[in-house]
Amino acid sequence: MGKDAVTTTEAPAPVAAYSQAVRKGNIVQVAGQVGIDAATGEIADGGVAGQTRQVFANLRAVLRAAGADLDDVVMMRVYLTDTAHFAEFNAVYNELVSEPYPARTTVYVGLPARLLVEIDALAVLDPR
Repeated sequence: MGKDAVTTTEAPAPVAAYSQAVRKGNIVQVAGQVGIDAATGEIADGGVAGQTRQVFANLRAVLRAAGADLDDVVMMRVYLTDTAHFAEFNAVYNELVSEPYPARTTVYVGLPARLLVEIDALAVLDPR
């Protein structure tokens, strides 16, 4: 079984040697998405809440390109730059993700300047 790179112009292009997502069989791993608008190349306004909304728009775009959607996601890894952002991030997350919720890990990291949140996702699809 081979693996296929997933690409879309609806999410920011990778800035290094990685794919926006990779699909192997019924598994899709989406690379970390940040709050950059693919159409403008700009970081979303609105602090962590605005960036989180843009991250989810990017995740949805890549998942769609892979034949998946948020309902197929079984695991999300969230990277925040500041523990003070957790409550605001979580409020937006709770608006955008529905039950049954994916498993989730949240860690605090350094990200490039002005980026506040990054999320990667693992989706499992029904077999083709």
